[in-house]
Amino acid sequence: MRMIDIIEKKRDGYALTKEEIDFFIKGYTNGDIPDYQASSLAMAIFFQDMTEEERANLTMSMVNSGDVIDLSNIDGIKVDKHSTGGVGDTTTLVLAPLVASVGVPVAKMSGRGLGHTGGTIDKLESAKGFHVELSEDEFVKLVNENQVAVMGQSGNLTPADKKLYALRDVTGTVNSIPLIASSIMSKKIAAGADAIVLDVKTGSGAFMKTIEDAEALAHAMVRIGNNVGRNTMAIISDMSQPLGNAIGNGLELKEAIETLKGQGPDDLTELVLTLGSQMVVLAKQASTLDEAREYLTQSIESGKALEKFKSFISNQGGDASIVDHPENLANAKFKIDYAAKQDGYITEMIANEIGVASMMLGAGRQTKEDVIDLSVGIVLNKKVGDKVKAGESILTIHSNKENIDDIFDKLNESIRIDSESHTPTLIHKIITE
Repeated sequence: MRMIDIIEKKRDGYALTKEEIDFFIKGYTNGDIPDYQASSLAMAIFFQDMTEEERANLTMSMVNSGDVIDLSNIDGIKVDKHSTGGVGDTTTLVLAPLVASVGVPVAKMSGRGLGHTGGTIDKLESAKGFHVELSEDEFVKLVNENQVAVMGQSGNLTPADKKLYALRDVTGTVNSIPLIASSIMSKKIAAGADAIVLDVKTGSGAFMKTIEDAEALAHAMVRIGNNVGRNTMAIISDMSQPLGNAIGNGLELKEAIETLKGQGPDDLTELVLTLGSQMVVLAKQASTLDEAREYLTQSIESGKALEKFKSFISNQGGDASIVDHPENLANAKFKIDYAAKQDGYITEMIANEIGVASMMLGAGRQTKEDVIDLSVGIVLNKKVGDKVKAGESILTIHSNKENIDDIFDKLNESIRIDSESHTPTLIHKIITE
């Protein structure tokens, strides 16, 4: 088998066989196939697309390029959740203990963030002492005993995807549905999930800016999951403005606690209940989405979900007292309001730009080596569609530096006020095929 023949076959619009895809992935991962041939094939895929069978075969070939986590010793159906990313995306912090509280095992592998704020692990580490350095045996034991645990990602999970993604990033082939879908799904499958729930974002703060593109990606990933034996569902949700009110690690952990108490922002609560209902149904703990939602709502109202969160934090070495006393989380030195410059309605809060403002405060990383400040960030006091008066606070900046003119400049570019109001739709579609 020759790589040049595979490239030419895909260039001319023909489907590749499983053997040809395996040959490419194995050879590229091992260094036998050079970057220039791999980038040529990626470009051919970009223009010629892939069939559903090709997409499934590419996904599983990347899964098998490295470690595959074995969660078979964990009782029950393990359901994983993936979000395509956004600003203020606190859902995992709420979802993990919430669905665990109704009997769904949550064995979550998470990473650190590179961008607006930290990743799930950084946010959880806002609770002093919390750690994710668990052996596989410890991880399995915690999930069996408490239904929920989070550990750091394996260094050798889907090495083919890591290598291919880095190449796509510099060759103009990132925006390819089959390549994006197989990249995301390979990581979820290698992490040991039995079933997968996907939150595909759309809007100014999302990778997929249009609903049409988000829907194409969601359908592609759901079909891959189902074609390789993982029950998969997806929703398409809005990321034209930040989710919830908090952007920043400690601030998001505090908001997660409030949401588990039933006092969180409406949009975050609704998204959590929608995703959580899918997780509960896929885990066969409810027969319908409505029934699953009722279980989750009851768990919040009874305090059961909050107790599960306490034990989750405590079991991994964290200070669980912050659940009852979130004021003990690290606080920034300065709280500075950003005020409306005129009367009217907020018509735009560009999620990406507000996320960048939070990163400029120190809430995120621009490089892997950056150290995150867990206390800083932004809390929204108003959202798109809300009425404001001149001088009224739109958001509060939590900063450890007093001079934040650069932050105000960024926010001035990101927030619009007009005379007419509109409220964005939070959940555009639910895909359960």
